[in-house]
Formats: sequence, C-alpha cells, structure tokens
Amino acid sequence: MKKLLLCTDGSAYSGTACQYGAWVAGRTGAHIDLLYVSNMAEYEAPFLMDLGGSIGASPYIGIVDQLTEIEKEKAKMIEEYALQTIEKAEVSVPVVFHHDTGTLVDSVEQYLPEEGGLIILGKRGINAETAMEHLGHDMERVVRSSNMPCLVTNRVYRDIKRVVFAYDGGESCQKALAWMCRSKLLKGLDLHLISVGEGHGKGEASSRVAEAEPKLREAGLTVTSQVLTGDVENSIEGYVVDSKADMLVMGAYGHSRIRQLIIGSTTSDLLRRCRVPVLLFR
Repeated sequence: MKKLLLCTDGSAYSGTACQYGAWVAGRTGAHIDLLYVSNMAEYEAPFLMDLGGSIGASPYIGIVDQLTEIEKEKAKMIEEYALQTIEKAEVSVPVVFHHDTGTLVDSVEQYLPEEGGLIILGKRGINAETAMEHLGHDMERVVRSSNMPCLVTNRVYRDIKRVVFAYDGGESCQKALAWMCRSKLLKGLDLHLISVGEGHGKGEASSRVAEAEPKLREAGLTVTSQVLTGDVENSIEGYVVDSKADMLVMGAYGHSRIRQLIIGSTTSDLLRRCRVPVLLFR
C-alpha cells in the first residue's frame, strides 16, 4: 500500500477516521493525504439567491466572498485537528493536507495513485446528529465510483484485533481476497472467514469457504472459518457482534441477490447496523 486518502470534514466521524488512518499507516507505512473539500454549491441555496435579489448583486457577491474566507478558516482548523490526532498515534509517515473546492467524489480521484491506494472516510458526515439513521451521501458516492478499497469508519474508535471477512465468491470479494493476501494490514490479526448460505445454499457457502481459506493461510494469515445459514444481513451482523469483531471486510456489491445502482441494500444495511469499520471492495 502506497497512500491513504483520508477524507475529513471536521465531524466526529471524520475524527475517528483519522485515528483509523493512523492505525493503517502504522501497520503498512503508507503515506497519508488528508482531504477536505468545500462544496460551495451548498451556499447557493434558494434563500441566498433570494437574498441576492433583495439586496442587490454587489452585497451578495461580498457575502459569497465572506463564506469563502470562512471555508478557508474552517479548513485550517480541520487540518490542525487531523494532524494532532495522527501525531498522538505516534505514526511516523509523511502527511499532506489538501483543501479543494467542489465535490468530494470529484476530488478523490485526483489524489489516489493508479494502484496501491486506500480511501478512508466516516460513514456519516457533518450532519450526522440530524440524520442518525442515514449514511453519508458523499460516502456512498465515493464508494460507488472508486476502484480503490474504501475503509468506512464508525463513530467510536477501538483497537482492531479481530476481523470478519464476509465472503460470497463474487468479483468484489475476489478482489478483497487478493488484496488481503498481499497486504500487511491484517497480518497477525485474528481473521474470521464466513460465508452465508441462504435457503438450501449451505453447500455453496461451504465451497466458497474451501476456496478462500487455503489462499489466506498461504499468505500467512491466521484464519477461523464458519459457514452460516439464514438471512445474509442478520447472519453477518450477528456474527460480527457475537465474535466481538473489530472490523468487517466485504464486497460493496454481491451477496447473490443484490445488483442495484446504489451500493447495494445488503451493504448499506450492514453499514448502518454494524458499529465497526467496514472495509469495502467494489
């Protein structure tokens, strides 16, 4: 792994993302690029447009200029906080801060290497308190559009010792399997490989486990395997909770019946339910 692109917006979730970013960098030696994107289109709300019509063009332009300066000051505070968080973790890797204007999904691709990159971002953003059950819109767009793995972090940081890999044999999980075999990130951790057989699909789930487990062991990973039956979402969430896992790895598309334009209902549902970081592969 060459570079981590750590997306931050000053929210509680992005603060935790910085902690997880430091953890990843400490285990892999990857450089960290911090990215904050000011979406000035948010200030072009109807009330501001109405205000511009009421007070005239010149004062309205002045207000926009003031908002731009406010965003610059906000970026400085976000940078300072993120750097302090990473410094507390005592990780000695290069860290660079970037402040862009536009949308996060457009900015992300500019800072990722062609290969060897990882995106880290919170599953909710600055409006988390007012949208407790909703995933961040920017997060979903980034995961959906990027070919790089994305670590979607929860609100409260905890040390990662046990990892669950939900394997369905699909293309995205094949990518996850290959990545895990060559990455340093999970070496020495307690890895649990699970596959869910829906209905009469227990035999298929067993075959998937038999396919993936030897590859993980050959890569030097410590693996415990388990075949589950029942509903995919409930089975995976239940295993994460019962095993006291600290991270979930899964494909962003897959789990047999899910083929939708958004991330996929299984993935979205598990992101909402699981209070651990989720490493997604598309």
